[in-house]
Amino acid sequence: MIRVLIADDHAIVREGLKQLFALDVDVVVAGEATDGAQVLEVLRRERFDVVLLDMTMPGVSGVNLINRICAQDGAPPILVLSMHNELQVARRALNAGASGYLTKDSRPEILIAAICKVAAGGRFIDPSLAEQMVFEVGSSAQRPPHELLSDREFHILRLLVRGMSVNDVAEELAISNKTVSTHKARLMLKMNFQNNSELVRYAVAHGLIE
Repeated sequence: MIRVLIADDHAIVREGLKQLFALDVDVVVAGEATDGAQVLEVLRRERFDVVLLDMTMPGVSGVNLINRICAQDGAPPILVLSMHNELQVARRALNAGASGYLTKDSRPEILIAAICKVAAGGRFIDPSLAEQMVFEVGSSAQRPPHELLSDREFHILRLLVRGMSVNDVAEELAISNKTVSTHKARLMLKMNFQNNSELVRYAVAHGLIE
């Protein structure tokens, strides 16, 4: 029996997953979490075989949360289940320590197969993203500018294009306004943008807005 911790802030998603897993004799939902802090707390108290993790939740989330989960003793493998089908998001999650990445539009049988593979110590990536990786041009000069950002810069970019202010981002990430402003200035310079409007237009064009 594979014990799964579902980490997602949407109740409908959690309930749908529980109904799906109830039909499978090999997978059981052994815990739920609705934000990053709760994920870390539950993992300190209980043992799971897989964390099924949404990339975007209140508080600590995304790559930062993956790093913090992996830093815990006896951390279970992480399978990201995300609405984002953007290759860069998947790559950053995997580089941070996730064992697998799957999009929420995947078929149920693929999700079950991914959970089983990750629980057994393997790795899994959404087939459509795997194909993109295979045929991706390797030269960084030919990659879109946002792929050259650091993980922190990329995370802040995604928050800014959601309409959050520097103060909002600072509160969300529990860092100072000055730190956020510094990261913002660096990412704007790297991407050669002059204002937020250019940043938002780019994000829309590249599917970076949730």
